[in-house]
Amino acid sequence: MSLKVSIIVGNPKPKSRTLKVAETLVEKLLAPGSYEVEVIDLADHTDEIFAWPSEKMAALNASVAASDLAVFASPTYKATYTGLLKAFLDRYPANGLAGVTAIPVLTGADQTHSMGPTVNLAPLLVELGASVPGRGFYFIAGQMDHLDEIVQTAADEYAANLRRLANVASELRSLTSLV
Repeated sequence: MSLKVSIIVGNPKPKSRTLKVAETLVEKLLAPGSYEVEVIDLADHTDEIFAWPSEKMAALNASVAASDLAVFASPTYKATYTGLLKAFLDRYPANGLAGVTAIPVLTGADQTHSMGPTVNLAPLLVELGASVPGRGFYFIAGQMDHLDEIVQTAADEYAANLRRLANVASELRSLTSLV
């Protein structure tokens, strides 16, 4: 079975470093060939992101909601995520991301806002029903020369958290079959 993965990037600049960080995280986290990925670079959708209703945006939202794993990435703007990402997430109803494992990612110039993905973006994803397997990931944009090593450390932490959750899920299935 192939996992359905979505990468949603709220950077107003297309093909940004934030996109590269998110793609690298997925590549380091999952085995090649074990997933299909859809990249939604919101910079490519600025003409419709604020249009209500929008069939195009509704289709993108539905695709993300059907994902097994979604990485929501944004540069840090005013100590939090961009309006593009917020506008995309505002289209979901309560529990609109139920069943999705979500990883919040922010990039920034320095450590000043390193708690941003955990204290700002993760709670919103949880409010929408997603499961967040640990702290959000913050990447300092000036460290692109060390992207692979830094992202590998984060991917290893997420993988360990997800394995522990899989153990719990497996035990729950065992208990359910006894009832």
